[in-house]
Amino acid sequence: MEKVDGRLVRGDQTRRAVLRRAVDIASVDGLEGLSIGRLATELGISKSGLFAHFGSKEELQLATIRAARRIYVDAVVAPALDVAPGLERVRALSERWLEYSQQRVFPGGCFFSKVSYEYGARGGAVHEAMAALHLEWMDLLETSVREAVELGQLDADPAQLAFDLNAYYESANLASILHGQESAYVHARQAIRTRLESAGA
Repeated sequence: MEKVDGRLVRGDQTRRAVLRRAVDIASVDGLEGLSIGRLATELGISKSGLFAHFGSKEELQLATIRAARRIYVDAVVAPALDVAPGLERVRALSERWLEYSQQRVFPGGCFFSKVSYEYGARGGAVHEAMAALHLEWMDLLETSVREAVELGQLDADPAQLAFDLNAYYESANLASILHGQESAYVHARQAIRTRLESAGA
C-alpha cells in the first residue's frame, strides 16, 4: 500500500481550515475583509505558510468562492436533486435555500448575496467568478421549473418564475440580516406557495 505523505495531508487540512474560516469572514465582511494576515493571526498560522497555499489575495478570494460553492451545493443543491424532477424539486430548492439562509450556514447569511453586491459593479476575476455562479444557479432553478412545466405540473414561463422565486429567497435573506426578522422566512414561504399556486401548482 502506498504511503501517504503526512505533509500533504497536513497541508490539505490547513487549507480546508483556512477556507472554512475565510468563507465565514467573507459572508460578514465581504471578500475585501479577507487578508492573509488576518487569517494567519486568527488561525495561528504563519503568513509565509498561507502564501505558500494561495500566493495572492485574489487567489485566496477565488479559492474562498470555490469553497463557498461546495458548502452551498451540499446544503441546497444536492438535497434538492435527490427529489424527483418536477414541482416537488422546485419546492425542495426553495425550502433548502430558505433553510440555508435561516440556519446561517454562513454567519452573514447567504455568502453569494453578500459578495455579489460587493463585486457586482466591479470588473476582474472575482466578478467573473460570481457572475458565472449566479448564472449556474439561475439555470438550475429555471431548468427545474421547466421540468415541472413539461410534466404538466406548472403553467408558467420558466425564466420568469425562476426569477420571481429567487427574488423571494434574497428578500428574506436581506430582511433577516438587516432587521433580524425571522418573520421574513414566513412571508417568503407564503409568497412562494402563492406564486406556485398562481402558476397552476
